Amino acid sequence: MTGAFKPLNEEHLRECVAFAAAGGEALDVTGLGSKRGLGRPSGSAKVLDLSAFAGIRLYEPEELVMTAGVATPLEEIEAALAAKNQCLMFEPPHLGRLYGAEPGGGSIGSAFACNLGGPRRFKAGAARDHLLGFRGVSGRAEIFKSGGRVVKNVTGYDLSKLVCGSHGTLAALSEVTFKVLPAPEKTWTVLVFGLSLEAAVAAMSEAAGSPHEVSGVCHLPGDVAVELEVDLVRDPETSVTAFRVEGPGPSVEHRAGALKAAMRDRGAVEELHSHRSGAFWREVRDVQPLLRRDRPVWRVSLPPSDSGRFIGAVSAVLPVSAFLDWAGGLAWLAVDKADDGGAAVIRAALGEGHATLYRGSDALRASVPVFQPQPDPVAALTRRIKEGFDPKGILNPGRMVEGV
Repeated sequence: MTGAFKPLNEEHLRECVAFAAAGGEALDVTGLGSKRGLGRPSGSAKVLDLSAFAGIRLYEPEELVMTAGVATPLEEIEAALAAKNQCLMFEPPHLGRLYGAEPGGGSIGSAFACNLGGPRRFKAGAARDHLLGFRGVSGRAEIFKSGGRVVKNVTGYDLSKLVCGSHGTLAALSEVTFKVLPAPEKTWTVLVFGLSLEAAVAAMSEAAGSPHEVSGVCHLPGDVAVELEVDLVRDPETSVTAFRVEGPGPSVEHRAGALKAAMRDRGAVEELHSHRSGAFWREVRDVQPLLRRDRPVWRVSLPPSDSGRFIGAVSAVLPVSAFLDWAGGLAWLAVDKADDGGAAVIRAALGEGHATLYRGSDALRASVPVFQPQPDPVAALTRRIKEGFDPKGILNPGRMVEGV
């Protein structure tokens, strides 16, 4: 990097983008810098530092809506919501430790730009499902906005869905408006120990389709479970399959009891209550079980019914540590002893789905596709969208796809 722009307001941001566009100078768009290890390495000459766009601008608990600058730390957002017994229901992960930084969550802008979602994803939806609107500057140096403060206010093209997951390649956002929801009154987790991968996939499918309204379902093999800090999960030194139930106290107790009764024939059963339950799901959310060694880490979304076959196929070829989330719809893998970080084996084993390299060295992320390669028609559409928002290709060029 040869320098940085640090705009102080939206008009200043527009001027910075206009200056870069006029000179054809690429910009590395960043807020708090927490996700620089996600995506292809930046080849941009200058940083576009959005850290001045911070702070909660509007919070109406009664209307379940909040507006904040994109560089507002997730911790600040979550603390303000917790004071009103509310939360971000899409449960964005805090990935600071994944990228070798402090154990923080980054910014609210990065959560939406990367479309992050935690263990509730299969029930509550992705980040994009909670974004009501945004403001920002396109690569054309035009200030624009989309959406509003209520769902019914979204008209025309739903650009909020488009910028989520675009990793800063379409616009430099300045502000986001999003839904918030009441926090669960009580959270318990039912644990089943000792299940094989195949048995765990079947149990997760059964629980996800049951009337018990589980809000988190995951499976950790024994070699992964021992890396956790929650003693009731770590100390048995065997696999654990977990089912979270949330809501009003009496309802949680009833549903947890019904789940325990349904699972008793499958293996030893235990229960985590409020504090330990919260700590366990934060560790799962933040990929803590795979962080002990500096290995390439992959995030793979796939049909839940295919997750057991996929993990088995990869494990037969590569030494991996892996666990399943989203009731089997998400696999996290840390790979040992593979020159390409496991890219060829993982993508060959994957049927329907997407494999993303979430952590790897700069050299590895420059040499293999970080995101799932797109079919030619989809890739062509992606290029046209990029050209529409950023015709000179100055915003995070090559971050997602080489040359785009």
